[in-house]
Amino acid sequence: MAVPRPTPYSAFNFLVGIEGIDETADVGGFSEVSGLNAEVTIAEYRAGNAKVNYVTKVLGINKSGDVTLKRGVMGAQNIYEWLNAARAGDIKAKKASVTIKLLNEQRDEQPVVTWTLKGVTPIKWTGPTLTAKGGGDVAIEELVMSVEYIEQS
Repeated sequence: MAVPRPTPYSAFNFLVGIEGIDETADVGGFSEVSGLNAEVTIAEYRAGNAKVNYVTKVLGINKSGDVTLKRGVMGAQNIYEWLNAARAGDIKAKKASVTIKLLNEQRDEQPVVTWTLKGVTPIKWTGPTLTAKGGGDVAIEELVMSVEYIEQS
């Protein structure tokens, strides 16, 4: 259940877990989660025998956008293996659940908000951009996931 308070929570304390990759622990060090959104579309309808010239708006289909995860390359193969399982046609890999937990500043055990992404399929993996210029840039990999439904609690 979401925990309300008068000031907003910081965006840097979060954990990500992916069903089927590692059930007991978080998948590891994601630096960014973006694209959490849900939308209800509106369909416009006008009866041919309507006496007035305006449309009636009715609820259409619900949809969720693609969600992107970014993390530093750390030698773990779990994300790439999940993508390979989906490419090979593994139904469980194609329809996994992903949980994203926002924590408070003290990183207490109980998350303040949890988003559960349902019907998740990995659709794109992007490896890091590698340059020889030196410096302290971290090699970042990116995973884009198709999401059927998002629940917030």
